[in-house]
Amino acid sequence: MILSGFGERWIDMATIPSTMTTIEISKPGGPQVLKAVERKIPSVGPGQVLIEVAAAGINRPDCLQREGLYPPPKGASDIPGLEISGTIVNVGDVDARHSIGDKVMALVTGGGYSEYCIAEKECVLAVPAGISMVEAAAIPETFFTVWHNVFQRAHLVEGETLLVHGGTSGIGTTAIQLAKHFGAKVIITAGSEDKCKASIELGADGAINYREQDFVAQVDKFTDGKGADVILDMVGGSYTQRNYSAAAMDGRIVQIAFLGGSKVQVDFMPLMLKRLVHTGSTMRARSVEFKGIIARELENQVWPLIEAGKVKPVIDKVYALNEAAEAHERIEDSAHIGKIVLQVKSPSE
Repeated sequence: MILSGFGERWIDMATIPSTMTTIEISKPGGPQVLKAVERKIPSVGPGQVLIEVAAAGINRPDCLQREGLYPPPKGASDIPGLEISGTIVNVGDVDARHSIGDKVMALVTGGGYSEYCIAEKECVLAVPAGISMVEAAAIPETFFTVWHNVFQRAHLVEGETLLVHGGTSGIGTTAIQLAKHFGAKVIITAGSEDKCKASIELGADGAINYREQDFVAQVDKFTDGKGADVILDMVGGSYTQRNYSAAAMDGRIVQIAFLGGSKVQVDFMPLMLKRLVHTGSTMRARSVEFKGIIARELENQVWPLIEAGKVKPVIDKVYALNEAAEAHERIEDSAHIGKIVLQVKSPSE
């Protein structure tokens, strides 16, 4: 028996198998190209931990990677999956914050659709008390993204109005809860009355069915002509010009995706006349150090809210690891409300 560990926590290294089941992208294409295969368990290096995965979140970037449109950064795993929860089973070096046996969640650059996954220790966070491992897996990608873009980049403050396109997505449900807690008013757009109702129940002050209403006119009405101070947009395309119309003076528009296309003809005059800021970001390629800063802010300012039950990930549906193709079909049909999760390890295991 070979034991390894730091402090008072130890694990029998013989219990870690040499191979694992993982979901591979066999070729660029639709959900059916996701295949379960056996691979060697990755080796942990300095500054890293090896996590036995309990659950993995599904995100739109996973679908883009599957289609061949979003290649992983240099050095990242080719296996999809950007967020996981699980148990640390090996560490690359001594770290006072992370020990073998800890229940954690992590933001990763790939490899999440697996039984084991490597994570950089700066991007690993303890699972808040009171939530399940499935819920924990639904937190990192969306909470990191919302925190950085809405609060760090767009500087949303108490009393301002946030417009969120895609209010019932994982990003949207997270943005509603965090913005409301920190004193903002929230308006969302969604594609059905059921989704609008779900957003209101979650805390949104206003919900616009974009299939039936003009969101520019509705935002103008809701804000008494002032407009939205911050707009979180994952659509792009034709929404770009309309966002400029819906924005308040000195408004900030943050682009996090382009589901409606990234190329569009725009009249930039409102950008100048309203003193708007139109910015954007991606999270996956940012440095470990940058992500670590976000992780610590989340631990300090958001984890207490989760533990108090004031903020919680919204789970739409849970699939088994070998049902990854069905999970991708679910996220792409846009009928979901909240997060879709792969359960890799049952709670009883």
